[in-house]
Amino acid sequence: MSFFLTLAHFIDRPYNRPMTEHELHQYLSSRLATHSPRRVPQPDLAEAGVLVAITAEAEPRVLLTLRGSNLSSHQGEVAFPGGKRDATDHNIVMTALREAEEEVGLRPDQVTVLGELDQVVSRFGYLVTPVLGIIPPGLNHVANPGELEAVFEVPLSHFRQTPSRYFERGNIRIPSYDYENFHIWGLTAMMIAEMMNNFWDCDISYRF
Repeated sequence: MSFFLTLAHFIDRPYNRPMTEHELHQYLSSRLATHSPRRVPQPDLAEAGVLVAITAEAEPRVLLTLRGSNLSSHQGEVAFPGGKRDATDHNIVMTALREAEEEVGLRPDQVTVLGELDQVVSRFGYLVTPVLGIIPPGLNHVANPGELEAVFEVPLSHFRQTPSRYFERGNIRIPSYDYENFHIWGLTAMMIAEMMNNFWDCDISYRF
């Protein structure tokens, strides 16, 4: 059986052993090698980095957070761990890793960074770079009470399903997903849809 057929077993149905970090790393690295991530030529925008962390296991999961209702932006929204780039961050990868540690206690040495995904611009005017990484399964994530109301993981297969609904305005059409008591929408859902299309061969419709 080819490696890519093996991956189909991992993603589409239960498998008789866990996916190893090496296998997931090999698969995603091969997809990244043939993908040219979108770069937004707006150097005057403030930068932000988010960590798209996927667990290395038979049913890979995506790490997400629920932002606190007391924050100045994106209150009560589901988001990837991440935030604004500090002057001391040498690069945007460092931003994503630093923010993930501050928000959910995920140490940088627990993340295997694979590369950067497609940049997007938030409605608050930030140039956001998603950083793709692999993490071990079963970590005890702890939500920073000053920033988050919850931290949770969603099976990657959930995002292969038809979106729960769409937000449409003018030429914009963005999918959203319901998972347990969480509603995943906006920029986070947009980045997930792009990743699923580019790396997991989905066909999720969107415009932005």
